Amino acid sequence: MSNIAGKAYAMNVVTPSKPRVTWLNRLIFMVARGVPKVLSGLLGLSLIHFARWIVIKRDQWPDLGQGKQDIQNDYVLFCSNFNGTWDQYIDAFSDGIPNGLNLFWYSATKYPQSIPVTSFKNYITYNQVFNDYYYNATPGSAQRDVKCAMRVYQAIEDLADAHARQTPEEFAKTYKAQLLKVQGCLGDPGLGPVASIDTERADTNRAPFVHKLSNLFDSQRT
Repeated sequence: MSNIAGKAYAMNVVTPSKPRVTWLNRLIFMVARGVPKVLSGLLGLSLIHFARWIVIKRDQWPDLGQGKQDIQNDYVLFCSNFNGTWDQYIDAFSDGIPNGLNLFWYSATKYPQSIPVTSFKNYITYNQVFNDYYYNATPGSAQRDVKCAMRVYQAIEDLADAHARQTPEEFAKTYKAQLLKVQGCLGDPGLGPVASIDTERADTNRAPFVHKLSNLFDSQRT
């Protein structure tokens, strides 16, 4: 699946909104940026790499040669990168910040509210746009893995500085102290989660077919 790169999943959701009410969403986004604490529930979800909501007005769509389009609605574009499976992400969103989701999609047409989660998942599924390509700079690392790597890097920087100015005895104490601080970050980050055994088997079974089509596409392109 082109939405997945290692441990990360990319999601794009485009939802229509009536132009007469999208100004409310823009106001909500302005308040969220100005008062970050209202996003505390979102920021506390450690599986999220990135999440952003954008209002695209009906006259802001680019003309890539298709000509001027007669669009009746504005649209809210939601982009996110996260760890784990699609279901885990939607469940965490719905459980962690239900009121925040309802505000961010306040003007969305036929938005069902984030609870109950089944109708919310159906809405996201219907409006999700799947990727043709997805590049992730750290496919083998979850958000926590990246943060751990940054803490280890800082510890190494501190040790390098201490080594240049401390006696061997002092440096031994500094080394042990730094090791204790980052010991939880020194393990193997492991592999990305498998959504289910059925999913894993399906990926294995369709791999030859996907590779065959890829080779055929490459041969035709050249």
